[in-house]
Amino acid sequence: MLDRERADGTRHENGGAHAGGTKPADDRGGSRNEQPAIGPYDDILYLPHPISAAHPPMPVAERAAQFSPFAALTGYEDAIEETERMTQERLELTEDEKAALDEKLRALLAEADSCPQAEITWFLPDERKAGGAYVTYSGTIKKVDMAARLIRLEDGRTVPMDEIVEIEALP
Repeated sequence: MLDRERADGTRHENGGAHAGGTKPADDRGGSRNEQPAIGPYDDILYLPHPISAAHPPMPVAERAAQFSPFAALTGYEDAIEETERMTQERLELTEDEKAALDEKLRALLAEADSCPQAEITWFLPDERKAGGAYVTYSGTIKKVDMAARLIRLEDGRTVPMDEIVEIEALP
């Protein structure tokens, strides 16, 4: 190595660890020209990666899962889907439509003892937002509860009479 004298009269060694040269020799017998000097962890920088005998290596799939996207707004996507979900508005029946519906209901009630088959369309209000959906179901009428204004079907469904928009007797 070449030594130079600085302007202030001090001597400086060219290629020293502080001058960006090579790694100094250590007590393991390494030479000064092995790897470049980087910093205070030079003694462990080039050691082999330790492998634990107690803990097996993590599978690649689990390792990749550590870096999956983080959902900071939990439930946000569900709220967006709920907002996008379409509902129908309840239609108001005219007086003539109500009278025709009452006639059909009376005819079915007259046959209620023989458990008639019917196809009923009614408005089912949505539980989460305004509006709902029109549902059509075919089944056997089991009981008509005039006090509660409900039609009970054989499969256990109950249809509110005030929500019915169409009813047809089936043969």
